Amino acid sequence: MKIFAHTRWDAVPVLAAVAHLAFDIYLIVGFESRPLWLSAVLGCLYAVSISWNINSISHNFIHTPYFKPRWMNYAFSLLESLAIGFSQTYYHWVHMRHHSGNSDRPDEKGDTIDLLSIYRHGRNGEPENVWSYTLLSFFRDSLGDIHKAIARNRPFDAKWGRFELFFFLGLAAVALIYDWKAVLFFVPFYYFGNCLSSLNGYYEHLHGDPDEPIAWGVSSHKSFYNWLWFGNGYHAEHHYRPRTHWTKMRTLHEQIKEEQEKAGTHVISTCHALGFMAKENRQAELSHEG
Repeated sequence: MKIFAHTRWDAVPVLAAVAHLAFDIYLIVGFESRPLWLSAVLGCLYAVSISWNINSISHNFIHTPYFKPRWMNYAFSLLESLAIGFSQTYYHWVHMRHHSGNSDRPDEKGDTIDLLSIYRHGRNGEPENVWSYTLLSFFRDSLGDIHKAIARNRPFDAKWGRFELFFFLGLAAVALIYDWKAVLFFVPFYYFGNCLSSLNGYYEHLHGDPDEPIAWGVSSHKSFYNWLWFGNGYHAEHHYRPRTHWTKMRTLHEQIKEEQEKAGTHVISTCHALGFMAKENRQAELSHEG
């Protein structure tokens, strides 16, 4: 029986997801035996790992599910929900809504199709401030609305998403009973990790062109970044061809790079999370002000 739907290389992100969940468990189980300073260091690593998983393993799984058997994809979705601390099924719906709007600007009613659009809470057609987008995005999702939206067309998936969410909360309750101090210690790092994910998303679209498909996203072609984040740097390419497998993103870039250059696709020289340091973003800001 064929296990992987696309390539055996998908075993790498799958094993990485398992390792991530094991790391999450270790943070709680080993808390009492570690000095606080070490737990703080691991907490920072935990925060980064949340953004890393959401934007690489979890994200790629949405567009190109790793497994051939359907039940294995549901099982992996549950595993991912535990690792990132949020329903993978709910995230799937929010992210596909993101692709429906591609960080669109508000319409005449002030609304956007993309609930994650950097323009959604901005003013005068400009992107929202990076600080408010990064710090507040975590609180803007309405779980009830997400559940209802999924239930309209996929009632089983809506139930599965709710199961994932409650399973995670149940596991968190068990962790509280086991060591409540450890759980409370890592809660701020959990929030910080989600903020890092929002920061990553912000610079994946800042100076992108919502009106030009090949320039919807912003790319970073740094080799190490794309190796570690499973091709996430090729974000403009991804929005242009979202069903392209993560192992083929570099090839896609080579095929369309001349078209991208003609369209003015924005490319930065840092990873997305460090977009505030990218000289290309500073130059774009100066050009905009001029």
